[in-house]
Amino acid sequence: MKIPGPVSKRLALYHRCVGTLLSEGRGITSSQELGERLSLKPSQIRKDLSYFGEFGKRGTGYDLKGLRLSLENVLRINKTWNVCIVGAGNIGTALANHREFFKEGYNIVAFFDRNPSKAGRKIGERGILIYPMSELEEKVKSLGIEIGVIAVPASEARNVAEILVKAGIKGILNFAPTKIKLEEVEIEDVDIAISFKALTFKMGAREIERQRSIGKENC
Repeated sequence: MKIPGPVSKRLALYHRCVGTLLSEGRGITSSQELGERLSLKPSQIRKDLSYFGEFGKRGTGYDLKGLRLSLENVLRINKTWNVCIVGAGNIGTALANHREFFKEGYNIVAFFDRNPSKAGRKIGERGILIYPMSELEEKVKSLGIEIGVIAVPASEARNVAEILVKAGIKGILNFAPTKIKLEEVEIEDVDIAISFKALTFKMGAREIERQRSIGKENC
């Protein structure tokens, strides 16, 4: 059965929401409550979860501890993933200092940068070492790295992706402002500029709707 692409992102939202409810001391939730918290239809939540089996019982809701465990199994965050970042600049540094990133089971174990003067430096509170690009393939194998993060300019992104794939990386998170598609590996693009543009579009649409409402009131 083919799972629609957007489902994976919604599952991640469900997992975060379930964690919040558990931190509030809750034991049970419902698709209705999850929907209200996440601005989603309860039917969408039930449909998403149904791809992976039965998670709750009608009339009793979802056991939060059981649901979190099931979501972690589905999302494959019931293990620690070793991660490397290519590009020891602002984005990479921000990730290295993002404590929640490590709590979720993503363990950044190495940085790589084409600038030889950066080799040997350490980044972040955990002191993650920067290696030269020439050592990438060897370190991916010796450190058991499965996920690569691309934090380089767009012009370098595809070349970096190909180097990561050749080294044996299984998944790539791409922060470069360009789409990358390679058949050999799963790639998730994170384009902050696109999100800003989507936001300002929505803001503009809201303002247009507000002006229309004012116009109708004045008629």
